[in-house]
Amino acid sequence: MNATHESVRAQILAILTAWGSPERNAATTADVMVETDLMGVDSHGISMLMSYEEMLKLGQLRIAGEPRVIRDFAATGLVDGADGLGHPAAVMAMKLAVEKARIFGVGAVGVVNSHHFGAAGVYSRIASEAGLIGLVTSSARGILMVPTRASVPVLGTNPISFAAPAGPEHEDVVLDMATTTVAGNKVKVYHLNDKPIPEGWVQDEAGQPVTDSHVAMDYVFKRKEGGITPVGGPETLGGHKGYGLALMAHILGGTLVGASFSPIRNLSQKKDEPNNIGHFMLAVDPRAFRDMEEYTTDLDAVIDVLHGTEPADPAKPVLLPGEPEKFAREKRLKDGIPIPASLEALIRGIAERAGVPYVLTESAA
Repeated sequence: MNATHESVRAQILAILTAWGSPERNAATTADVMVETDLMGVDSHGISMLMSYEEMLKLGQLRIAGEPRVIRDFAATGLVDGADGLGHPAAVMAMKLAVEKARIFGVGAVGVVNSHHFGAAGVYSRIASEAGLIGLVTSSARGILMVPTRASVPVLGTNPISFAAPAGPEHEDVVLDMATTTVAGNKVKVYHLNDKPIPEGWVQDEAGQPVTDSHVAMDYVFKRKEGGITPVGGPETLGGHKGYGLALMAHILGGTLVGASFSPIRNLSQKKDEPNNIGHFMLAVDPRAFRDMEEYTTDLDAVIDVLHGTEPADPAKPVLLPGEPEKFAREKRLKDGIPIPASLEALIRGIAERAGVPYVLTESAA
């Protein structure tokens, strides 16, 4: 089915509230999750409810926690996520970074004691929509990426997002990427849809590609060996660069802010202990460097050149980062958010266990 985005938000909000999330935090989280689904990032939207329910059952997720600022200096700050979902803490952190950047030209705010926060691009967009450049990185709970030359996973998907405001006639440039070839939850989406995954996303213990999505799920989420490749894939195609980017994302989003490193944390973590994921938010005001109109004029010229570049396939024009998400959002606002039958059944079960009605409704488009 294709569900209306309003009903998807209502379903998420009802479940989070029933779980004990404060109303304001639940509303923020539902907004972020729906926006993620609208942009076509199905791996980080409503499908995450299954994972959140499991963490809640284990006691890892303290969903009633209220994020708060625990360090506040001139251009920097640190938010304690209170072991709750990462969405409210990340929104708070980026908004604080934006406030600081307006005063000092740059604002950097970290988040500690957090959990999964969805798509990083949601937070970099907070900066670009305010007329600032935004950069977001995060540590990760899962151990999914097999570093270059390794046979076992060590790092997570460790996302990076960068957003830059353009002029009024152009969309903001928004890069949102996992530092793995693909996000772990995207493998889950292919599994839910019973589709084979592209070659190069997942490797086995011998470094050979795995394309069966069900077998890939085992390598990514159950088996100790094998896992997801870094951006670039094998070393000969630049996979070491993706590996390096993942490490950078963890240092900023984990080590710098005091969050844990999964391979070390897992040696002593009890099942009911939080994951202590960290995030890093940077906001930069272009006006600290030059006149804003000069900046947007130059960026618009760059965008025009890229849009005007002759494509290899006339049916596939050159796009800017963020445009695929923009097109997906326009389509899904009209046609609804795709909810495969397998996911629909899972959401029904979660709603029933939470004691709330199942409210997803089919789009009329």
